[in-house]
Amino acid sequence: MTKVVAVKAPMVGVYYAAPAPGADPFVHVGSKVKKGDTLCVIEAMKAMNEVTAEVDGEVVDVCASDGELVEYGCVLMKLY
Repeated sequence: MTKVVAVKAPMVGVYYAAPAPGADPFVHVGSKVKKGDTLCVIEAMKAMNEVTAEVDGEVVDVCASDGELVEYGCVLMKLY
């Protein structure tokens, strides 16, 4: 049985769902992703850090809001 995998923030920073303001988000609920696909970016100290999928799956929940300050280890989204 497949389990839900929580994608957690690897650092403190600002969560961005899209590569640029006004652009489509990298993923949304229902998106199918492969291991290594970019899920979002976190800006920390003016550097954009990509957060990638560690497993193949489907996005079942996006827990962070675009532009939100996230803490290390907080759940950004869930994959099934």
